[in-house]
Amino acid sequence: MFYTSANIRDIIAEILAAKKEQGGVKSLYFVGCGGSLGALYPAKTFMERECAGIKSALISSNEFVHSTPRDFGKNSIICLACHKGNTPETIAAARLGREKGAAVIVLTWLEQSEIVEHSDYTVLYSFDASPDHLAGDIDYAGEKTMCALLVAVELLQQTAGYENYEKFLAGREMITTVIRKARAHVAQRALAFAQEYKDDSVIYTMGSGAGYGAAYMESICIFMEMQWLDSSSIHTGEYFHGPFEITDVNRPFMIQVSEGSTRPLDERCLKFLRTYAKRIEVLDAKELGLSVIDPAVVDYFNHSLFNNVYPIYNHALAEARKHPLPTRRYMWKVEY
Repeated sequence: MFYTSANIRDIIAEILAAKKEQGGVKSLYFVGCGGSLGALYPAKTFMERECAGIKSALISSNEFVHSTPRDFGKNSIICLACHKGNTPETIAAARLGREKGAAVIVLTWLEQSEIVEHSDYTVLYSFDASPDHLAGDIDYAGEKTMCALLVAVELLQQTAGYENYEKFLAGREMITTVIRKARAHVAQRALAFAQEYKDDSVIYTMGSGAGYGAAYMESICIFMEMQWLDSSSIHTGEYFHGPFEITDVNRPFMIQVSEGSTRPLDERCLKFLRTYAKRIEVLDAKELGLSVIDPAVVDYFNHSLFNNVYPIYNHALAEARKHPLPTRRYMWKVEY
C-alpha cells in the first residue's frame, strides 16, 4: 500500500498504537545517502530543537548498517529517503530495520522499486521531474523534505504535544506559493550568476541551521557530481574557525542567509565576505519571501526554499558551461 504526505498523521498514530505494549517509540532515525540524506536535515534539526523525550539522529545509510546505534530496535522508527528506491546502501538499511523490529517508513518517488518490499509504510512524495527541475508546478508541501518533517512533527505532537503545531501546518500551506515567487524572483540573477562563474573551477556554499542541508546538497550533488567543480559546504558557524582563511577577492561563494534563529550566524559571515571577498551570491530567505511564515516555525522551511531556488541557478550554470546536469563519469556507469 502506498501513502502520501496527507497520510503521515495516521501512519504515526498507527505506529504508536502498535508499539504501545512494547514500551512505545524511544528513537527516530533519519537515514539516506547523498541528496536524500541532505533532504532529511530539517527533520533532524526539528527533533533536536523541539523534542526532549525521543532520541533522534541523521545517519548515512551505509554507516547506519555498519555502525548501527545500540538502541535501534523494536522501540525505533527508521525514516529512509530513497528517490528511485534502488540505492543498495539504503535498501540494506531498510532491511536491517525490518530485522530489528523497527517501524520502517520509506520516502520515495518511484512506486516500482526494490526498497518497497522492505518498508512498512511507503510514502510517495511530489517531485519536479521536468528537465532540470524547472517546471515548478508541483506541490512543494508534499516533497521529500516536507514529508520527513511531518514524520518528526507528528511524532512530537502525538507523544508530548507541539505548541507550534498549528503554526507549522499553516507554514506548510504557504510554502508552495513562497517557492514559486522566489524562483521567479531569481531568474535574471541566475543568468548573471552563470556568466560570472562559468569559468571557475571551485565554488563554495554556506549555510546554517535547518537549511544547512540545502547548502550541502548543492555542493555535493550539483557542483561536484553534476558540474565536476571543486566544492565544499561551509557551516557559517564554523567559517571563522578555519575556513575563512581561504577567502580572497577571487574565491566564489554562495551563501544562504536563513530566516529564524541562526540568521545572525549567516549575517556575520556575509559581513566578513563583503569586506574581504568580491564574488558572492546571496540567497536571502527574507528577501525571497519566507518571512510570511510565523517566526516560531520559520527555521524549518529554509531548506525547502533554498533547495528549490537552486535549480534556477543550476540550469543556467549548466547551460553557460555547456555541461548538462545529467553528465556523469562514474555514477551508474562503473562498478563501485
